[in-house]
Amino acid sequence: MKLNIAVLPGDGIGPEVTDQAIKALKAIASEFNHNFKFTTADVGAVAIDKHNNPLPENTLDLCKSSDAILFGSIGHPKYDNNPSAKIRPEQGLLKLRKELGLFANIRPVKAYETLLEKSPLKKSVIKGTDISIYRELTGGIYFGEKQLSEDGNTASDLCVYSSEEIERIAHLAFKAAQARSHKVTLVDKANVLESSRLWRKVVTEISKQYNDVELEFLFVDNAAMQIILNPKQFDVILTENMFGDIISDEASVIGGSIGLLASASVGEKFALFEPIHGSYPQATGKGIANPIASVLSAAMLLDHFELHREAELIRLAVEKSLKLSITTPDINDQYDYVSTTRVGEFIEDFIFNPKDTNINFKNIHLGQSTII
Repeated sequence: MKLNIAVLPGDGIGPEVTDQAIKALKAIASEFNHNFKFTTADVGAVAIDKHNNPLPENTLDLCKSSDAILFGSIGHPKYDNNPSAKIRPEQGLLKLRKELGLFANIRPVKAYETLLEKSPLKKSVIKGTDISIYRELTGGIYFGEKQLSEDGNTASDLCVYSSEEIERIAHLAFKAAQARSHKVTLVDKANVLESSRLWRKVVTEISKQYNDVELEFLFVDNAAMQIILNPKQFDVILTENMFGDIISDEASVIGGSIGLLASASVGEKFALFEPIHGSYPQATGKGIANPIASVLSAAMLLDHFELHREAELIRLAVEKSLKLSITTPDINDQYDYVSTTRVGEFIEDFIFNPKDTNINFKNIHLGQSTII
């Protein structure tokens, strides 16, 4: 298969982790005789610094002419700490989602057996957790009309949803549940919000087309509690934009690190793949950023194009790196940590040599050869 992939590394640790995902994809292309072409462009704070625009036109044009987008992260303290800034890195990502019609964000949350002890939650609570969160991405309060009074003392953000916006992501969630454990949980605030009541009405109607899928409802505050108390009860979670943003970040504690969570943002024509973590500017250039979420995002990219064997090989490589503690310091306290680059190199080596499991731990953790 031939794929043109736009690479938007962004800010902070974005370029470091994205480089490791590209290593994995290049190894896959070599092993499976695919042709992947990577073209890089600016987005976020780095784009503001260079072009005074968080999403330059040439970046948007590249994304529209590519088969898929591999995204890093955006954000910088000079904008985070300045609430009055008129141009912000996040505006670039929001505009990109809107321009490309990326209405569905898909975030897998899995409790890896080898990392159960890393989570602040009890092992007995999280073991076996496997959730897929479907978050609506181009509507709701993030994109609604925003107002600030002239005196600066009153502000409002409008949350707006149409039936069509709800329907299109609901169908994706129900279809995903059919291939999983046949359960969809709609997370809303229908006891308070009119927009949530519309979500319930539309999703209930759509559920009639999927008789093999159980539909349940949870208010967002209860859902946030249940994710901590009993995450295994969930299969597919369906929710609106802001609730999905919060719930999916909360769920990251199940895996022990936000550095493990990948995501896909898809629309009718375009698809973007990114780790859910931020730019983590404090770690930039130190080699301590966890690249696994970015690598797993690359696996989701392959799945999107039905390259399932290739995607599974990347996931196997990740599982092996976790099992052997070939990981960054956020989840590694057994050995001296392995750098961002070394994790990427191990995953790359595994893709080339998946059957060679005669690992020399001492050499790995001395920074020498990986697979012997």
